Amino acid sequence: MSADSGAKSRDEPLSGTTYRVYKFIFKAAKPVGVYDIQRGLDLSSPSVAQYHTKKLLQMGLIREEPEGYVVDKNLFENVVRIRRMAIPVQVAYVGFFAILLGALLTLLRPQIITSTYFVALVSSLVALLIFVQQTIHTLRRVS
Repeated sequence: MSADSGAKSRDEPLSGTTYRVYKFIFKAAKPVGVYDIQRGLDLSSPSVAQYHTKKLLQMGLIREEPEGYVVDKNLFENVVRIRRMAIPVQVAYVGFFAILLGALLTLLRPQIITSTYFVALVSSLVALLIFVQQTIHTLRRVS
């Protein structure tokens, strides 16, 4: 059994409301109680929130502390949480290639456009677009 198949079987039950509860606890960045989850996700009753937190506890994805529930295992790959913000790691690459592209277009622009300059320009633009797309994909998954 590969590591990928283990990750898939662990992620499969995370859909619908259970996934929303996990994301809510992840984004909270502090312990949250069942009533916080119910109100935050507009669930019909606290027992619905309790049911989904029990599922997450059994899966080992969250843990219970005296103040409430917190994420124990981060399921979001390539995401760094700073307080309540989930920031994709790709943001650093977007920044790098945006600065590189800006420098190529302003500071490093030659008088005559050579094939080397053109390749550097196109490569930087393609890399920037790829990382922007990956960042958007990651943000949609986390949001």
